[in-house]
Amino acid sequence: MNLEQKVMAGIKTAMLAKDEKTLRSMRAIKAAIILAKTSEGAGGELKPEDEIKLLQKLVKQRKDSLEIYEKQNREDLALKEREEIEVIEQFLPKQMSEPELRETLIKLVGGLGANSPADMGKVMAAATKQLAGQADGKKISALVREILSK
Repeated sequence: MNLEQKVMAGIKTAMLAKDEKTLRSMRAIKAAIILAKTSEGAGGELKPEDEIKLLQKLVKQRKDSLEIYEKQNREDLALKEREEIEVIEQFLPKQMSEPELRETLIKLVGGLGANSPADMGKVMAAATKQLAGQADGKKISALVREILSK
């Protein structure tokens, strides 16, 4: 079952349960899927890795909005963003903990023979490909920088 089918089933379930937060989140995912599928060069289909990127983008947008709302003391809007993040993250692969991520990156750096900050680009390219959907890019970048500077 692809993401679009899961979302459609989720919308139906949320409508029957009258679950407003889930319904709102599912509709946002559906709109993003339709937009991605109909964009130029998409070919009308989304690959699984594109689905993950799409969901990560939606979560990132909501986290950015959440940060702004919290700074402005708009708890009503911040709550909606938190709810949507929670629902969208259910469709993403399980996120790695920091110790797991650090261990994986240390092995990757060793395997690539990277030993200085100049190798950051090479390591980041391999890390983002290998860890797609399992860790936030900012976390990966910070840990790689830390590992290479030792």
